[in-house]
Amino acid sequence: MGKKQSKEKRKEYKRQTKKSKRIQKQFEKQKQKDDNEVKILLLGTGDSGKSTIVKQMQILYKGGFEKDEIEIYKNVIRTNIKSYIKTLIKACETLNIQIDQKNKVLAHDFLETVRKNSPEITEELRENLKTLWDDKALKEAYVRRDEFQLPDAAKFFLDQIDTIADKNFTPKEKDILFCRIPTVGVKEIHFEVNEHVWRLIDVGGQRSERRKWIHQFENVNMLIFIVAASEYNQILYEEQNTNRMQESLQVFKKYVNNEYFKKKDLVILLNKIDLFKEKIEKYPITKCFPEYSGKNNFEDTSKFIKKQYLSLVKRKKKRKINSHFTCSTNTDMTKKVIESVLNSVIKSDINRYFM
Repeated sequence: MGKKQSKEKRKEYKRQTKKSKRIQKQFEKQKQKDDNEVKILLLGTGDSGKSTIVKQMQILYKGGFEKDEIEIYKNVIRTNIKSYIKTLIKACETLNIQIDQKNKVLAHDFLETVRKNSPEITEELRENLKTLWDDKALKEAYVRRDEFQLPDAAKFFLDQIDTIADKNFTPKEKDILFCRIPTVGVKEIHFEVNEHVWRLIDVGGQRSERRKWIHQFENVNMLIFIVAASEYNQILYEEQNTNRMQESLQVFKKYVNNEYFKKKDLVILLNKIDLFKEKIEKYPITKCFPEYSGKNNFEDTSKFIKKQYLSLVKRKKKRKINSHFTCSTNTDMTKKVIESVLNSVIKSDINRYFM
């Protein structure tokens, strides 16, 4: 009886040993994978351009977009141009801008009958969209878009109504980059550069989405905070009396100094500089920063805004901090910025990213 039990014990020992070795191998394999993975968290307020950066990564390192993704963007673009026209008509009413008399009935009927959530565009609807967009009142409302909520890409798409309405329309990469779909929840993209796996995580920037951010904080190696530089004279979607950049500064201060990130490298991307350069010629940054007394040019104002963000960072000596001006819809510019960010990681002592 004793010999039988001893034999069974030896068999069980061998089974457990094999199982232990198998688990150890799996652990070592996972550890090797983890040691080559850099987790980057993208943060920023809504409409700052985070998702556009993710799309650029897909273009640069993942070969672009699949057919089903392109189809989704096509429908969103077609739906959006109707929404833009509706928003502009309503803005004319709010801002007391008079629509051309011959287009008033058309504008009224458009608000009442056109389904903005449908991607379908008939020949009649295409002509109506063009007529309304050509109305001087809607153009004037567009110029005053900082007084209401209108996506930055509205003009880009409304200027190509004929192309978008065509039955054979297929969005190009540039169209997809300009197309905005608010991020809900968490989106990830993995890509390989220089023998490292980069895990880029995009979380929704709207107020309702920020409570989900904390679930992504663990094991982050680098934090990239996106700032829409052009939003200095715009108001929040969620709160009409709050300046967007002031909101961005508050969010930045709260999260970049979070306990999870106190030793993590930080990259600040001041995005949408193309729009910023256009705006700064007409609208001073005193709208957001009444204390500013410098010249109203790109060089001075952009430096001032960057300084406002950098001044909020604590423990500067314990982390590496970089900042870049960029335009996330410009693939060449984004590529240079991202390569600079990735190379800064590779050139540094890579081991400290996993401490």
